[in-house]
Amino acid sequence: MATPGWRPPTDTERRLCEATARGDRDGQVAAIAGEDLYLAAPQPGQDPLPVYEDPVAGGTCIPVLTRGMLPPWQPQQFFDRVSLAELAEDWPNDRWRLAVNPGTPCAAYLAAVPAQRAGWLRARAQVGARPGGLLVTHFGGPLHGPLAQGLACGAPLAVQHSVPWNELGTVFLDHAADARTLYEQWSVTDHTGWQQRLDQLLGGQFVPAGTETALRARAQRPATEDDGRDADDRGRTQHADAGDTTAATADLPALVTSYEERFRADGLLPPDGRVVSLRALDLAHAVTLVRWGLGARLCAPQQAEQAVTQVGARARETYGSWQEFAAGYALGRVLAFDNGWFGPQYAETLHLHRVLTQDPSSPWQGLPFA
Repeated sequence: MATPGWRPPTDTERRLCEATARGDRDGQVAAIAGEDLYLAAPQPGQDPLPVYEDPVAGGTCIPVLTRGMLPPWQPQQFFDRVSLAELAEDWPNDRWRLAVNPGTPCAAYLAAVPAQRAGWLRARAQVGARPGGLLVTHFGGPLHGPLAQGLACGAPLAVQHSVPWNELGTVFLDHAADARTLYEQWSVTDHTGWQQRLDQLLGGQFVPAGTETALRARAQRPATEDDGRDADDRGRTQHADAGDTTAATADLPALVTSYEERFRADGLLPPDGRVVSLRALDLAHAVTLVRWGLGARLCAPQQAEQAVTQVGARARETYGSWQEFAAGYALGRVLAFDNGWFGPQYAETLHLHRVLTQDPSSPWQGLPFA
């Protein structure tokens, strides 16, 4: 039965609620078959599985949560990510049930006898793992204001991982994955290291300094000053006596202008558009570093909110619109990961850009930049 005034936080919970309202057991399975499910990690001295007696199900259950139903951040409350297929393969007792989001408006209780678990495996095989590249909004998260604007700066990485763009909560992926990412990609293992990396990202210290200087210098010149130069001329060394600004522009790598030309052809830039800065790449990573830090319990929600709001402010110091921010992120990403190949990394960057600039539900469409 629907709960008046309650809105499912994501499409996963909406599909699950609709299937439950229809009495559609197969639909319930289909709603969660390709999704990440979250199993509470045991505290020291607790049983490995959070088995409990559920009065609604009338028996023993193992509870899992969908992403949108995870509780607010708590310093010692962790969740492990599992799939429906993993649960089917390791289910400990045929008489127990799977309780999905128990005690909530989108609860579902699934029998777990062998025939049912075989159906879970078939459903998972049909839909596969949750793909990357999806725009997800959490309708219980920030949707307006400075915090939402800051979170929107991290939307490319949220879309890349298909997690809600506007969430500051219990996990980014899960506690173990968040901590591992911080260690393997950022050499961060504690709060001090996390803060150091955050400060570096807020200061734009990971983008190529020479390229960034040249882009900023070029941005001070009217676009018409480039008129009359063909593609081969852009980025070539110019006479030093033409002034410091022109000299700085001459330091712009030819690869940058090559990407900008491709961006114009692919719609990442307007016909006369130019990238003004690469800092969007660092700012997007700063938001995600905050979210990883929350997941790994290296920072707390209040500090996280302050940092994300600061990201939004830094973005507005550099860019004048989401379009400018988007182009800066795209160029920074392909310079870092594609390096002139126009290969899979370029294709993924193009996909992320199109999702966030064309989907009507995107924060870059509906949320003011300033």
